[in-house]
Amino acid sequence: METYFIGIDIGTQGARVVMMDAVGELMGSREEAFPLSASSREEQSPQQWWEVCSHLLRKLVEDVQGSVDVRQVRAVAVTSTSGTVIPLDERHEPLYPAIMYSDPRSAEAGARCKAAALRWHPGGYSGFNASSGLSKMVWFVEQFPDKARLIGAWVHAADYITGKLCGRWGVTDYTNALKSGFDVREGIWPAYIYEQLPVRREWLPEVLPSGEPIGVLREDLAASLGLGADVQVVTGMTDGCASQVASGAVNVGDWNTTIGTTMVIKGVTGKELIDAGDRLYSHRHPEGYWMPGGASNTGGDWVSRDFAADMPAPDKQAALSALNKQASLLMPTGRIAWPLLQEGERFPFIAPQARGFAPSGLSEAELFTANMEGVAYVERYAYELIRRLSGEEVKAVFTAGGGSQSEPWLLIRSSVLNRPIYKMKHVSGAVGAAILAASRTFYHTLTEAGRAMTQAEKKIFPVTEIVGAYEEGYRKFLKILRDKGYISNEIYA
Repeated sequence: METYFIGIDIGTQGARVVMMDAVGELMGSREEAFPLSASSREEQSPQQWWEVCSHLLRKLVEDVQGSVDVRQVRAVAVTSTSGTVIPLDERHEPLYPAIMYSDPRSAEAGARCKAAALRWHPGGYSGFNASSGLSKMVWFVEQFPDKARLIGAWVHAADYITGKLCGRWGVTDYTNALKSGFDVREGIWPAYIYEQLPVRREWLPEVLPSGEPIGVLREDLAASLGLGADVQVVTGMTDGCASQVASGAVNVGDWNTTIGTTMVIKGVTGKELIDAGDRLYSHRHPEGYWMPGGASNTGGDWVSRDFAADMPAPDKQAALSALNKQASLLMPTGRIAWPLLQEGERFPFIAPQARGFAPSGLSEAELFTANMEGVAYVERYAYELIRRLSGEEVKAVFTAGGGSQSEPWLLIRSSVLNRPIYKMKHVSGAVGAAILAASRTFYHTLTEAGRAMTQAEKKIFPVTEIVGAYEEGYRKFLKILRDKGYISNEIYA
């Protein structure tokens, strides 16, 4: 008998729900954008998230009726943004809108959280900044003391939807709890959080591995959707980790590079990766492994800004397709460019003074190709850093994001890394959540579910004839970074 799993992703700009079977076939998918405003980067309505989520679940079930026996849905899981938190009252109602991860108002509170962590809990997580959940809790308590007196609990974005699904509150997972200060190595909320900061211990949730069954779908909700009475709800996962799972990178030695606006690299290691430079941080894998990762300011944002930027969508797509065809003939260019649009880099090296660069006199196609090469050089530098810090080999690189849609870019990256790159058929946070839903309710582990439910769309191999040229180009790239003072001689060596 077929078995199905639902994954829910609540993103910054909208929500998506998917239904998958046990071998990773996508049975249905629905998504809807949120009506965004000038303040949406700072605050959003959790109640609106739930309304959209409920609507999408109904539409998803309607879509698959006739081809799927929806009473065979086994489990559901939720993913959402890391660092977004919501203060709830004793009745589990929001006291304030969701404070988004991208809200910069808690920067000063983040600095104090970091100082407290370094002083009172050295060795634990200390990478607090404006995007951290703990920073936002401290900021809110100090800004709204009257509302703070009514707090019953703090929840993360995924926890809120999970609570609405099954009625169980006060539970989160390792990946969401990390940026709220939870020590994923010791499995505790460090005492400094409630002894040195204005946060109460009773506000903090129980923390479990991602994918842990914690309840069943509310009876009224299951009935309204036409689902069975025993649909299990499991603990969730942050969106970055869920996308990693969907990419296929779930085994020790597997890594995923997602190139969207920025480049995010996440993987699985057997031991914790400790980076004194704060370029990487490690989530805890449900099976006890580690899921380190880092986010670069380098990515694919330059494509939409600098190439065919003012064209209508169909013309822009045609123009980019033409550029990709030319890039296939131009690689390797022998030119060194770095398409960093914003000021400063944070991973795989920290250089707040860094600025992008490119040679003058290049044609549009040459610059387009050299930019793709420059991003690939940053990706390689990241994997070399990871290998140095972990002492473990990078066995496989999986890929996702808009950058993975370009065939020449995939060939460039594979040749620069000198290893194959795997691109999965269905890669999204919602798909990762569906795999997570299956990991402990149908399969035994997340690794087992990932193997069974991810399907390779293509495997890209290095082009032997250009690997040597890219080795030389990479060394030239590092030399420029060193000469500009962006990386040290020691790191360069």
